[in-house]
Amino acid sequence: MSVQGTDGKHRLVIPAPGHFHAALAMRRRHPRLDDTVHVYAPEGPEVRAFLALVESFNTRAEAPTRWRLVTYVGPDWLARATAEKAGDIAIVAGRNAGKAALIRRLHEAGFAVLADKPMLTDAVELPHLETVFAGPPPLIELMADRHAPSGRVLAAISGAPEVFGQWRREDGQPAIELKSTHHLYKVVNGAPLVRPPWYFDVDVQGEGIMDVTTHMVDKAQGLAPGALELISARQWPTQVPRDVFAAVTGLADFPPELAPHVEADELALLCNAAIAFTAGGVPVDLEALWGLREAPGGDDSSYATLRGTRATARVVSGPETGGETRISLHAVADEAIDPSALAVALGDLAHAIPVADGYRIEIAAAARSGSEEHFFMVLEQFLDALDNGAALSGEAERCLAKYRLLTAAKALSHRDA
Repeated sequence: MSVQGTDGKHRLVIPAPGHFHAALAMRRRHPRLDDTVHVYAPEGPEVRAFLALVESFNTRAEAPTRWRLVTYVGPDWLARATAEKAGDIAIVAGRNAGKAALIRRLHEAGFAVLADKPMLTDAVELPHLETVFAGPPPLIELMADRHAPSGRVLAAISGAPEVFGQWRREDGQPAIELKSTHHLYKVVNGAPLVRPPWYFDVDVQGEGIMDVTTHMVDKAQGLAPGALELISARQWPTQVPRDVFAAVTGLADFPPELAPHVEADELALLCNAAIAFTAGGVPVDLEALWGLREAPGGDDSSYATLRGTRATARVVSGPETGGETRISLHAVADEAIDPSALAVALGDLAHAIPVADGYRIEIAAAARSGSEEHFFMVLEQFLDALDNGAALSGEAERCLAKYRLLTAAKALSHRDA
């Protein structure tokens, strides 16, 4: 069977899809991808949910996709996938425990791999990633947040010393402070998101310190390149009532494997995390929280504060902004922001509008994009690496440094508990 599809296009293989991110990478057609996609999975609700979501892309009224899914379901799904090699790219987005070993198996079979975060849940899995990163074909993590316009604005501001100054390191506050809140019950593509029951099992999904924090550490690495040094780490649970668990999973009761964490009809889900570390000597604080249900019309929230010696930049997106992302820049006491230098730093990316306490930064219309679009941008970068030999300079080192930090943070959080 041909590895690539018609006209030399790349062909996707989706092994054991278990997270909706596997389908989001397919939300739009791509001119370099064949419409035939091979899916290999064990029987279960996860693969059925994936197939239904892709079918909704195919049947939507506006810009429908034309994916032709060739699906094999059975206990030997991985052996079939590696033996048949019906494509050249594998998108891995499912159970987190064992994901690094799955990536290695696919890589050894010759697949280029695009993998959702987190790529591992424990330090014992690090050797798998080290082996895969050592040689071709490429492995790229689905770091869609790298393409968020607000993050690009922060990078532009913090990278302009005439506007931002240097990182503030001496006042006892983190120079980079990132916080986010996500929700277990949420709406995706217009419908309530159904999560598999193992999503609530930290032995399968992983603990909170290995989840959203992967994006946050990656963002800090982009802003302040250099060695990562762990300072502190802690985790704590969100109490999940039975009715919320049922609404998210479709199951009426907690399965037996979750019984050790259930008390008084609530599951203690170890999903919240806080980490302090330095990136290139710059102090960083992260906090990732999980709530039960997003408010009607609401969404996840995120906050970022970057402190420089000349200015402080902030990003707020949450209930208080109606879900809108708001970026502001404020001069440090006894400092002034040069509007010309700020305009140069922002370029075509955004516009600075003077307000009473500084500047409101508005992203230019041409630079705006949504989170689902960012998955397409990662896919584009991945295909460039395959087709044109586009450099992925430093990606392996950056990714491995991140996971070494996070696995050390996990160990420290248990040691200090």
